[in-house]
Amino acid sequence: MPRFGFIHDKLDIKFLILYIMSRVGAPIDMDTLTELTMCDDGVDYFEFAAAVAELVDTGHLTLEDGWYAVTDKGRRNGSICESSLPYSVRIKCDKNVARLNGKLRQDAQIQASTVAHPDGSFTARMSLDDESGNLLTLELTAASSQQADRLCAQFKAHPDQIYNGVLDVLLTNFDGEKEDM
Repeated sequence: MPRFGFIHDKLDIKFLILYIMSRVGAPIDMDTLTELTMCDDGVDYFEFAAAVAELVDTGHLTLEDGWYAVTDKGRRNGSICESSLPYSVRIKCDKNVARLNGKLRQDAQIQASTVAHPDGSFTARMSLDDESGNLLTLELTAASSQQADRLCAQFKAHPDQIYNGVLDVLLTNFDGEKEDM
């Protein structure tokens, strides 16, 4: 069955993978790499999977704990060959990678973890950063690990609401009126 698209052989797929990996802002898992690489109808999944394994074997990519990252060798060799990728494929990849990098940046700015204490209590540690630094750091004691995990999950799901809610309460006078800033 003929494949449609611009990418047709394993070498093209390798160029595409290196192009993508050179532009992502952090290591990514196989599912994310698959989703980004399948941007062209000509990419065959089995050739893609073999190409990823070969790029790891040749030192163009690293694989650590299920996370793929590009090496200096991969970045160098990929930049030499990226002009052989069709322009429309590069544009589509750039758009998808920009979306992913935005999400990676957001995920890096929202941190939450649970800390167990010897007395059996737990602390939910949560922080929210932006490009200029820390906006909010919050530590709450929880009665159980499940409660601390839920606090962390809610913080990660709604960091802007929590931040704005804290500000709203802190900037409201005792008479219920907000102070002008």
